[in-house]
Amino acid sequence: MTVDPRSSTVDGVLRRSAARFPDRRALAFADRTWTYRELDDAVSRAATHLQQLGLQHGDRVAAYGRNSDAYAIAFLACARAGFVHVPVNYALTGEELVYLIGQSGSRVVLIDPALASEVDKVQDQLQIEHLVTLRGNDRSLLTIASVDPGPASESAASDTDLVQLLYTSGTTSKPKGAMMTHRALLHEYVSCIVALRLTDTDNPLICMPLYHSAGMYVFFMPYLAVGATITLMEAPDVPEILRRIEEERIGSLFLAPTVWVPLSNHPDLETRDLSSLRKAQYGASIMPVTVLNRLRERYPDLEFYNCFGQSEIGPLATVLGPDEHAERPSSCGRAVLFVQTRVVDENGDDVPPGTPGEILYRSPQLCLGYWNNPDATAEAFDGDWFHSGDLVTADEQGYITVVDRIKDVINTGGVLVASREVEDAIYTHHAVAEVAVVGAPDDKWIEAVTAYVVTKPGHGDVTDRDIIDHVKARLAPFKVPKRVVFIDELPRNQSGKILKRSLRTQHDAAPVS
Repeated sequence: MTVDPRSSTVDGVLRRSAARFPDRRALAFADRTWTYRELDDAVSRAATHLQQLGLQHGDRVAAYGRNSDAYAIAFLACARAGFVHVPVNYALTGEELVYLIGQSGSRVVLIDPALASEVDKVQDQLQIEHLVTLRGNDRSLLTIASVDPGPASESAASDTDLVQLLYTSGTTSKPKGAMMTHRALLHEYVSCIVALRLTDTDNPLICMPLYHSAGMYVFFMPYLAVGATITLMEAPDVPEILRRIEEERIGSLFLAPTVWVPLSNHPDLETRDLSSLRKAQYGASIMPVTVLNRLRERYPDLEFYNCFGQSEIGPLATVLGPDEHAERPSSCGRAVLFVQTRVVDENGDDVPPGTPGEILYRSPQLCLGYWNNPDATAEAFDGDWFHSGDLVTADEQGYITVVDRIKDVINTGGVLVASREVEDAIYTHHAVAEVAVVGAPDDKWIEAVTAYVVTKPGHGDVTDRDIIDHVKARLAPFKVPKRVVFIDELPRNQSGKILKRSLRTQHDAAPVS
């Protein structure tokens, strides 16, 4: 094929790093390590194998697996072969799994052996032509990618081609497939490198799911671009994270707040040496300010970065840097290099500084729209800006503070309450480990402010009245929860986002008088 010398593709990120640092270690996973040259050769061999399955340019390939070197190689191989990668949350089963694979029109599923039984259960509902094992046997894609190298292959894609259908989390409705091009993601990588000050000496540990855009596109791919050595874990296990930081002298760590929260309370913090850790990033959901302050006080030399955005923009849109945390700990920062923002009211008019409104985006990082969903695409891009669905405020300097997802704002008795504000108040209670606040249907209040609380170990005697009184001392009466429910665990998807739609359907708590 003819290669446009001006085109830059996702797999080209690795190819350029392999040319600059061929013998540098690129990736370590389990007991395997890859230099940049070895990783680039493996991607070419995996791409050739996928092409030999009879796929055509632009065909979709679903990936259903946990973090591994095989998963990363498969993504880059799809990019190099000119196919569209469809990452599937490895927690999905049954109808949810059928929906994602079917809606994307995937012809091939790349699968971890441990998850094969879930596909077997629904295979008669799928129109797939090939199941390719990612790792774990002699016929796996990893084994094929590890054989002696053949001739290097050029990328079969151009930068305007689709490279991924990046499905939204689906916390409020069925997931939508954001159509991401090579060009969009490459712009996003540059934004990440600049805003997060990523360098080849950071020695990052990546343990959040690679099927999720934050793990893959804010850290894994940008770190490959700068030539860093990446340590990859299959899952974010807190004691193992702390052990690796100490023993492998990890310098950079991204975790969702749902992992930072238990890490901040873990007893191993008392014994592990974390002095090598220089950068700590958080995002994908809202970090409780009390937890952030606890970590910043304990590790005053650690640089914290708040990363905010959404799948449709690659996902990074704004960053709060370490030098900005002291003055604005609850802010998610300002727009990154390739992102422009507005904050508007329900009529689409700009709101004054400090006034809540929806944040809109313009950016080359944005998706083209939603796969086979023209109505949702038109709604999202109404008025030539992308509508995020996030309610925020912006100050005179452009610093953004998230109020809530618009769909999570609670209408209680005709008054609007931001669930995040109530959650922050409850988090200051000494017995609370985690909390989620939703509006539950209520005949009197329209929606009753309802708090689902997970207590810390040894605090099982805390009562709903304790929580109510605690919030009453801090917030206006109409923001105080009408109901408090104690549960063992909050429902989440694998990216760490709390599934508030699941909580809204629960009605097992009586109002507190």
